[in-house]
Amino acid sequence: MTDPNTSSAINGFLNGETILVTGGARGLGEAITRAAVQAGAHVVVDYLHSESRAKALEAEFPGQITAIQADVTDEADVKRLFADARAALGRPITGVVNNALVSFSFNGDDRPKADTITWSDFEHQLLGAVKGSVTVIQQALPGFEEAGYGRVLNIGTNLFQNPVVPYHDYTAAKGALLAVTRTFAQELGARNVTVNMVSGGLLRTTDASSATPDAVFDIIAQSTPLGHVTTPQELADAALFFLSPLSRAVSGQNLIVDGGYVKG
Repeated sequence: MTDPNTSSAINGFLNGETILVTGGARGLGEAITRAAVQAGAHVVVDYLHSESRAKALEAEFPGQITAIQADVTDEADVKRLFADARAALGRPITGVVNNALVSFSFNGDDRPKADTITWSDFEHQLLGAVKGSVTVIQQALPGFEEAGYGRVLNIGTNLFQNPVVPYHDYTAAKGALLAVTRTFAQELGARNVTVNMVSGGLLRTTDASSATPDAVFDIIAQSTPLGHVTTPQELADAALFFLSPLSRAVSGQNLIVDGGYVKG
């Protein structure tokens, strides 16, 4: 019998798919990369500074991962990323995960409050979450058309529903990305492209959330129906649905994956 608390049931789930995961070498991105590989996909891992981690993944999964450096906020870099992936694999990318996060630390005590946050703080997050994601989607479209379909998955946050910490810039940027998710879903549906979002809460643990005090994790766990803080692996497994043919009739949706902490 398969243990329902493991990912073992997803083997072969994404056979034949070629998935790009931005920021795919560390944190949640690495968890999504590993889950997608286990499910049978070939994963293109985009990285900016995490070369050693990306190359280690490539070595760990030979023939299943292609690591390529690119800054998603740079349009020329993203164009090169897709060209390099096509040259290496000889086939189009069929799904993208917009996961890359510009520098951010999930420590509410160390974030600027409403009276001190600057517009440049907002611009910084908008550049990564919105410009980066839009640029990646635009460069993916020719490959989607060639394949006859495409899957886009944007990474959001449950802070839309429960803004309990002053992550003003981060939450605003992810809120804008949710709007893009829905407007792009409306337009790109005619091209057989689905665009969705999966939103976690604080994950235990990623590089970004490592600054979070243990007491905060404990409070969240006590307030969550499942009794624990969601892991990157748990969110990654849920993300696979949106990259697979099983989600072909689902678009413009935002799935909250936080153990039931936030309701709808």
